[in-house]
Amino acid sequence: MANKLISEMGLPKSIANIFAARNIKTAKDALSLTAFELMELLDVGLADVICATAYISETICPPCETALSLLEQRVQNEQFSGHLPTGLSGLDKALCGGIPFGVVTELVGPAGIGKTQFCLKLALLASLPENYGGFGGHVIYIDVESKFSSRRIIEMAVRSFPDFFCYEGRVQEMAARIVVLRPASLSEFTDRCCII
Repeated sequence: MANKLISEMGLPKSIANIFAARNIKTAKDALSLTAFELMELLDVGLADVICATAYISETICPPCETALSLLEQRVQNEQFSGHLPTGLSGLDKALCGGIPFGVVTELVGPAGIGKTQFCLKLALLASLPENYGGFGGHVIYIDVESKFSSRRIIEMAVRSFPDFFCYEGRVQEMAARIVVLRPASLSEFTDRCCII
């Protein structure tokens, strides 16, 4: 917004022409100068400068929003995109239904607290059929620490959903829905994501 042209802001032509004649073309150009510098450069009175800079500021600044209105917008947007329930009622309640779709969620904490196990469980839940509480979807598991364990996710699957995974081929079907990426660098990660 700082690079918005003054000529496109709807200032009165008389003052907009003065800004243009003095090569002050953008909001940034005008607002980077003090009121007294603008008075001298534009050869206008203080009242005109204050009025013009206030108008420019109001035009380029986003409207003020409260934290409550931002939260309400986020909740409304998330209702359209949905959530992946974690299976942990307290966490799901705090997250308004689970891990939200359409955003990057970063999981942080000290070593050994269960972050990897939690992510494995989420991958399992997302790949399960809907009639078992999953989404029947595909998962991209980004494993920068090489901690993804296919053996562990299979153990979790069989223990958590024995009725589903007792049938032959179901474990392989679930595993085929989880793509594990182990990028060594950010550029490798972006390259692989573009392929997918």
